[in-house]
Amino acid sequence: MPSAELTIRKIETHPVIIPLAEPLTTSSGMIAEVPLVLIDMVTEEGIVGRSYIFAYQPFALAPLNVLLRELSEDLEGKAVAPFELERSIRARFTLLGGARGLAGLALAGIDMAAWDAVAQAAEQPLVSLLGGRRRPVPAYLSLGMIREAQAAEMAERTLGSGFKAVKIKIGWPTLQEDLSVVRALRGRLPEEVAVMVDFNQSLGATEAIQRGRALDGEGIAWIEEPLPCDDFEGCAAVAAEVATPIQLGENFTGPGDFAAAQQATAMDYVMLDAQQIGGVTGWMRAAALAQTAGQQVSSHLFVEYSAHLLPVTPPCHWLEYLDVARAVLVDPPSIVDGCLEAPDRPGAGLVWDANAVKRHRVE
Repeated sequence: MPSAELTIRKIETHPVIIPLAEPLTTSSGMIAEVPLVLIDMVTEEGIVGRSYIFAYQPFALAPLNVLLRELSEDLEGKAVAPFELERSIRARFTLLGGARGLAGLALAGIDMAAWDAVAQAAEQPLVSLLGGRRRPVPAYLSLGMIREAQAAEMAERTLGSGFKAVKIKIGWPTLQEDLSVVRALRGRLPEEVAVMVDFNQSLGATEAIQRGRALDGEGIAWIEEPLPCDDFEGCAAVAAEVATPIQLGENFTGPGDFAAAQQATAMDYVMLDAQQIGGVTGWMRAAALAQTAGQQVSSHLFVEYSAHLLPVTPPCHWLEYLDVARAVLVDPPSIVDGCLEAPDRPGAGLVWDANAVKRHRVE
């Protein structure tokens, strides 16, 4: 069934807050729960395209939900044609400064749901519809900040789960604290297991260069977001002074930010987030920029969609395994031999667990 035969009847939303079994500590605070808006694009033909959006903070859940519902009214009766829908939605936000912030998240959620519906109609996994093939994508275990005393436990968890890579968040008050935990973890893992670190935008340029140089001899695969995410000039200075590759991108709000960061030579590697970059449509545009520059692309969150998108991204690097939606999914994806593979079913493969959604739903 071609996508032109699908027509949007309505878009339903389900705001949920999911407590994390293990709170995630970052340099800017602790994340103890995950606020998501689950999206159902219901078509006249009976196909339901699904996606979800991560609101990050509970207070953003209600306005994001209202925004999605308001957009739904404007989209009812329109064809499920992702590029056309994207242009239509972007036009609505022109006088508001463009599709950024919550507007950008809403756009991405609708875009992903539309692509899921189109792939279901074509009776293909999303990766196949996009011209790729299902294959295992190397994944890394994504952890929060840990102390030196926890390093042995985290190394055991990494190896026991089959991962060939692990990332921890750092940015402790002192450089010595950062070095101690990195050395403790690195020393308990085989050399072939990659270790990445993430500062979560917690440093200034001078300190980022100092800590980056100190980490250069510690066997680190990359240093992520040492500075505020939009300080491309500062990140370029850090990248020029530090030998370890610099990773940016999870907060790029569309391919335009990516292009500006490339122009500034702000990073060595790039990390794309499906909702921040503009859904499947935005990801495809950003992937083209990465391919042109020869930059390796990793994913941020959204493991279900990332498993489809990374195989069609030629400079494919790593999939971040931080599975925020698992609690509300039927048959969520799992790691096998350190990799994640898209499911062999039409679309992106999302199926809500109705009981779990009801249990975690908020009004």
